[in-house]
Amino acid sequence: MDLKDPKLSEWKRFFKSFIYAWSGITQTFKSERNFQIHVSISFIMLIVGMILGFTTFEWVLLLFLLGGMLSLELINTALEHVVDLITPDYHPLAKAAKDAAAGAVLVYAFLSVIIGVIIIWSHLKLFL
Repeated sequence: MDLKDPKLSEWKRFFKSFIYAWSGITQTFKSERNFQIHVSISFIMLIVGMILGFTTFEWVLLLFLLGGMLSLELINTALEHVVDLITPDYHPLAKAAKDAAAGAVLVYAFLSVIIGVIIIWSHLKLFL
C-alpha cells in the first residue's frame, strides 16, 4: 500500500483507497463462503423487494440491513485474518476474539431475517 507516499497527490491517494477497498471486497467474495451466501441473499432480497413493491421506507431499511450485514462480514473476515496472522497456533483469546466477531455477524443476521420476514409478511398478507 502506497497511500502514505508523499509523491502521490491527495486525489490520487483518495482514488487509490477505493481500489484497495474494492480489492478487499472482491478477495473476500472469492475466498469466504459466508460472504458469498450473504451477497446471494442480498440479491434475492432486492428482487423480492422489486416484485412486492416495497415502500421507500422499506427500501431504506432493506439497504441498511444488507449493507450492514455485508460490512459486518467484511469486518469479521478482517479480524479473523489479523488474529491468524498474529497467532498462527491455537490460543484461547484468539478463539474468543474470532467467536465474538462471528457472534456479532450472527446477531445482525438474525435481526435482519426477523425484519425481512416482517416486511415480506406485510406484503404477502395483502394477497391472502
